[in-house]
Amino acid sequence: MNSTIEKEKKLNLALTKLKNLNLKNPDIKKNLQNLSIQKNQLEIEKQELEEKYKSLVDDYDNLSKKLDEFQNQEKIEQKKQIEFSEKIDELNQETDSLLDEIDKWQT
Repeated sequence: MNSTIEKEKKLNLALTKLKNLNLKNPDIKKNLQNLSIQKNQLEIEKQELEEKYKSLVDDYDNLSKKLDEFQNQEKIEQKKQIEFSEKIDELNQETDSLLDEIDKWQT
């Protein structure tokens, strides 16, 4: 309860200060204008950064897709190479068999 009363007093004090604030003071006006200009500049910079971030995300997605494609292609090539090696092994076995048969026929 006590903290509620203290908060109310602080709020009333802040409201009183805001009511007494003289916005006609040239320094305050100048500061408000500067703050407004800075706010606008920050909003522009934020927008530019968001655009750059979106562009980077798009680039990342595209590069990730290309990397996946390359990896898939590499797997296909490895599979083909393994199949080719297996075929060569089969041919070597057949050749050995044929040579054995030739040797049998010659003797």
